[in-house]
Amino acid sequence: MKKILYILLRVNPRQRSAGSRRRHSIDSFRAWLIVVLILAGASNSPATEPIMVEYSRGRNRVAIQLWKDAEAQLKKGDVQIAHRSVDAALRSDPTLFPALYTRAKIYIKEQKWESARQDCSAALHQDPTFVEAALLRASINSHLGRYTDSIKEVDHVVAIRPRTDGLARALSQRAWFRLSCPDPSFRDPKQALKDAMAACKLMQWRDEDMIDTLAAACAQAGDFDSAVRYETQALATEDTSPDESKLLQQHLALFKNHRPLPVGR
Repeated sequence: MKKILYILLRVNPRQRSAGSRRRHSIDSFRAWLIVVLILAGASNSPATEPIMVEYSRGRNRVAIQLWKDAEAQLKKGDVQIAHRSVDAALRSDPTLFPALYTRAKIYIKEQKWESARQDCSAALHQDPTFVEAALLRASINSHLGRYTDSIKEVDHVVAIRPRTDGLARALSQRAWFRLSCPDPSFRDPKQALKDAMAACKLMQWRDEDMIDTLAAACAQAGDFDSAVRYETQALATEDTSPDESKLLQQHLALFKNHRPLPVGR
């Protein structure tokens, strides 16, 4: 499934010149520009609500283009070039908080986990409702062994009931954490199964990653028939990439042999 983030950019009419205000007299209060970016790390449904960013003349225009470039470069695997672009974007506009999220993903590629966590925190400081940054920070904390911080953050996202796709991602991420946490005291296969099922229903069974998590939860519970059925369904999802399909095929082979996915990985 393609990962899409919508960014809604608002033009502040006070920052237009007098001539510009006359040219835009029909729309004197606001103008809207929607920038749609394909992101490597955020999975949103078609019903995704936009992130609102104030658009100022000059500075933000440059910053936004640099940020868009960074996203495109990261998608292509040009990590170093993407890092330079997003750094330049943030120098041009330190308030462009989605660029902090992009740089956090780049830091993860560079194995700089603490820097990635700090950028997520900085983005959330600017917009506490930025679900993508919260869930990424939770994943980072899990990787760093800060399991209490990780599950606390995901629980918080679930509790605030974000938009449908954000809630679904939080539930699915919590399910995966409860299935695979290296610390067995945090594992809860029964709750993982409930969360994974809820996530799939919220997304109307259109997200292969969430269906894969549900299949893993079924296998962990010993229900391999359901695991095989759901994994097959995940493979049939539209827009599944070749790499994703290969991973799902590996999971399916395990489930057909009545073997769950390894935990603690």
